[in-house]
Amino acid sequence: MTLSLNSRLLLAASVASVAFLGITGWVLDRAFQNSAETAVRSHLQGQLYGLLAAFDVDDRGRLIVPANLPESRFARINSGLYARVVDSESNVVWRSNSLLSRSLPAGANLTSGDSLFERTTTGSGIDLFWLRFGVAWEINDRVSVDYEFAVAEDLTNYNAQVESFRRSLWIWLGGAVVVLLLVQTAVLRWSLTPLREVAEEVAALEQGELSRLAGDYPRELSGLTRSINTFINNERRQIERYRNTLGDLAHSLKTPLAVIQGAMEAKQPVNPDEIAVQVDRMSEIVDYQLRRAAAAGKRTLTAPVSVPASVDKVVNSLRKVYSNRDIQVNQDISPGLKFYGDEGDLFEVLGNLIDNAFKWSHGQVIVRAEPITDAERRSGLRLYIVDDGPGIDESLREQVLKRGVRSDSRTAGQGLGLTSVQDIVEAYGGSLHIASHHGHGTEVLVEFPAG
Repeated sequence: MTLSLNSRLLLAASVASVAFLGITGWVLDRAFQNSAETAVRSHLQGQLYGLLAAFDVDDRGRLIVPANLPESRFARINSGLYARVVDSESNVVWRSNSLLSRSLPAGANLTSGDSLFERTTTGSGIDLFWLRFGVAWEINDRVSVDYEFAVAEDLTNYNAQVESFRRSLWIWLGGAVVVLLLVQTAVLRWSLTPLREVAEEVAALEQGELSRLAGDYPRELSGLTRSINTFINNERRQIERYRNTLGDLAHSLKTPLAVIQGAMEAKQPVNPDEIAVQVDRMSEIVDYQLRRAAAAGKRTLTAPVSVPASVDKVVNSLRKVYSNRDIQVNQDISPGLKFYGDEGDLFEVLGNLIDNAFKWSHGQVIVRAEPITDAERRSGLRLYIVDDGPGIDESLREQVLKRGVRSDSRTAGQGLGLTSVQDIVEAYGGSLHIASHHGHGTEVLVEFPAG
């Protein structure tokens, strides 16, 4: 079963939250246990100091036990608080009444001033915390006697505190998890609302209820919705271009077909030259319209094409074609410049324009290319193709962009080539401009807008 995006995010957030709170609970539990152990040690240390204050030794170094101990629990059997004193030979010289039915484990005697706090188990299997302390009791200036005082407490109170804390901790953490999950669910639903709106509008597009995405979306989604709208517009323009091309093709073929049909139906002999002229015209029309239809136009989802590499390929090919002429080509192209469109379209534009520049140049051709930047869109492209040829009269400048019109009938291809370039540029929503003065060369400016 495939989970929805909302379910996946909620699941991921829930797992992360539960894991975090689980680790937090474990850390707090360990911290409380350490704190509780520290409290037990402090309590036993206080009891130990009380015993040291209450006990004394006689002149022979024998321990004098006080009539009343500082803590009444030492006097009650199995009270949970225990004490004993051993001499330097590890012999028990005193034990509290609470230890009558139990015994503390033996251990190596500690030297004077040393202490040891640890967790241990009695011979009867009772867990204890105990604190041992080594004492050197001075009888006079030259003689002292060594004893080890030990106090112990079972884990009843300690375990009760830990269990109580754990119970409270996990109840509160469990409640926090529930509240956090509810908040996360609400936040995720609110955060994903724009995505649901996009999905609903896309579904409406598929049903034909909308022509474009028109919602007011946050910045993170505006790029996506803009690209979808651009994609839709490009596809519609492409379809419209196909329709127009087919219509233009059908309309353009009517006249030569009518001429041929008339010649065939006439009672006079058919003139082969006239038929050949019409067939050539039809071939030219079909070729032109097919090239128009082949222009890919602006594409939203396309890999960028390297402009410097494309220019190099075209220039190197034309150098071979015009190897009999010494033409210098100066290239001024921004490093890493990209064209976001069809590679074939770029080659068609560059090939026609640079070929015309080579054709008419006296020896100098300039190719310049730079990006048209937009902060929120893919960069566009601006091309300058300049030659030092005879130029084009102002009266002919607009005419050379019309199909089949040439500024010099002796050179074939210029009219159709420039018209093909203009069709491709218009398919991208761009523009083509010619700046030229008779006798001073020609500059062709092509702009592919950002998007």
